[in-house]
Amino acid sequence: MIAFFTIFLDLLGFGIMIPIQPFYVENFGASATQVTLLGASYSLMQFLFAPFWGRLSDRVGRRPIILFSVAISAIGHLVFGLAQTLATLFVARMLAGFGNANLGTAQAVISDVTKPEDRAKGMGLIGAAFGLGFIIGPAIGGILGQYSPVWPAFFAAALALCNLAFASFMLPETLKKGAPAAPGRRLLSLAALKHAARRTNIATLFTMTFVYTLGFAIMEQVIGLFIEKIWVGSQYDGPTRLQMASQMTAVYLVVVGFTAVLIQGFMIGRLTKKFGEQLLAKSGLVLLTVAMISIPLAGNTGIFPLMVATAVILAAGSGIFNPSNSSMVSRAADPSEQGSTLGLNQSIASLGRVLGPASAGAIFELNQSWPFYAAGSLTALAAVISMRLKPTAKG
Repeated sequence: MIAFFTIFLDLLGFGIMIPIQPFYVENFGASATQVTLLGASYSLMQFLFAPFWGRLSDRVGRRPIILFSVAISAIGHLVFGLAQTLATLFVARMLAGFGNANLGTAQAVISDVTKPEDRAKGMGLIGAAFGLGFIIGPAIGGILGQYSPVWPAFFAAALALCNLAFASFMLPETLKKGAPAAPGRRLLSLAALKHAARRTNIATLFTMTFVYTLGFAIMEQVIGLFIEKIWVGSQYDGPTRLQMASQMTAVYLVVVGFTAVLIQGFMIGRLTKKFGEQLLAKSGLVLLTVAMISIPLAGNTGIFPLMVATAVILAAGSGIFNPSNSSMVSRAADPSEQGSTLGLNQSIASLGRVLGPASAGAIFELNQSWPFYAAGSLTALAAVISMRLKPTAKG
């Protein structure tokens, strides 16, 4: 539970920034493409450094990596709140992305303290932390954004500092003393991928991670802009427009988070025992495909409650896919390479979060519905790829 709380505080700060960031950046004269590129810059750092943090945690321990990376994320949030130019905003998000590239290390903490048969349930705790971050974070960000668009950034920085203090006193070292650290590269490389892929199902799981995340990132980066365009339109200007758009985006994300917490915090363990990780991962991808395609259809009706209903389907799909996929990666990895393999998986996911936002804004500028159809096509492709998974003795 200590690891869960540490992860939760980390992700709460991330969630706070979501409702306000797209509309705040527009105040700097940014286009939709530049707005989504800002999200891509954050993920680029995660792509580059998730294997580095994970690999380093296999050598020096989980605790020092968590502490140092949380401190860096605090600096990134603070710089964002103080930024006066668009270029500084990019620097700030890259700093925060560098610090928050520690999810593979956090997953390794869970792997260290759970039995293989309970791994999906343990990964579900991280999913629940994500969900709570998406419930409380956007709600706080939406409220603070009504007073000042920079307050969410300062609050996120304060949370990171609280997280640093909490982890300093409460987070134990989970890496066993004398545990062998396998040789390998610290950064993402073809050699590191080939080394990890020698294990059964790893190559397929990595491919599923990339394709799914690419689709999800396309949707995620433009969902606020889509809500703004459909339900706020041109009837409001300036601060009022920002407030209305951030409020409605926060509502959508809170529903996503609440549903994700319900599934990953309370249901994933029982679902895994009953259906197995592979079936859950495949089913999650199907639900995600349905949700992606439903978003522009709900937008065409102009009925916001229908739009919110898509959030439930979206969260249900991601809520059963993510912990199932992470658990399968963890169980397929060499025991001495938990941190590095999970870090590679997170880096591959971050690559999807780089390429997705980099293209999402341009697609959105062409047609507001196309990003969601593209996202649905990618999650459907991930479902097809999942059919290549080989049966394992432990599910």
